[in-house]
Amino acid sequence: MKIIEIRTAQNVVIEYELALLRERAMAFIIDFFIIMMIFFVVVVLIFGRLLGNAIAGTMLAGVLYGLFPLILFMGYHLFSEIMTNGQTWGKRAMGIRVVRVDGQEPGLSDYLLRAVFHIVDSVFSSGILAAVFISSSSNNQRLGDMTANTTVIRLRHQLQFGLSDILGINSLDNYELTYPQVQQLAEEDMLLIKNMLARYRSHRNPAHEQALRELTGRLQELLNIEEMPRDRIGFLKTLIRDYIVITR
Repeated sequence: MKIIEIRTAQNVVIEYELALLRERAMAFIIDFFIIMMIFFVVVVLIFGRLLGNAIAGTMLAGVLYGLFPLILFMGYHLFSEIMTNGQTWGKRAMGIRVVRVDGQEPGLSDYLLRAVFHIVDSVFSSGILAAVFISSSSNNQRLGDMTANTTVIRLRHQLQFGLSDILGINSLDNYELTYPQVQQLAEEDMLLIKNMLARYRSHRNPAHEQALRELTGRLQELLNIEEMPRDRIGFLKTLIRDYIVITR
């Protein structure tokens, strides 16, 4: 499994698992069937029945049945990734998402580049070009990813805790929550905390100490915690334990 390290705006490095080729291929197949369904409804049922033989053999018919599928393909991917933060329906089903390699949030121009080059990567080459680039590049990037400086990461199975994390924590009945407001945080936030702890344990240097202070300070502000415990590591571990109990 390939790993990519992405530095967040808080200067914290997070490790993500890169999406596998087969996961991206399955997402593409799901999206392709959705696009074909939309095409069938719009062109075949609506335009076909409304216009019927009036456009048969005309240039309009050529546009509808030739050019429109490409426009629909590009528009579907562009609109989906913009509206759902880097996910199409296929990517959501497979638990993967588009991110920028430099840690910034992908913008309209990034998604547009991905959508345009998707036609080259996946349609004109029948997916062969995309498969070759994804398999051979260090960050599993197809041509569209390279131009937009993006890649696709896995969201599933990233927030993994060991047995020691959950041993003795069965339910809210036998565990007293310290910070119940931790339920405001998302799984990605907990992943950041978990990675920060792992990084700090492995590399105790001034940079990681500063990142730890900034992270705990931000969490204190976000969760409206009046007094920050002196043990910042213990504070983060408590947040993780509370999150496990609440979300189990």
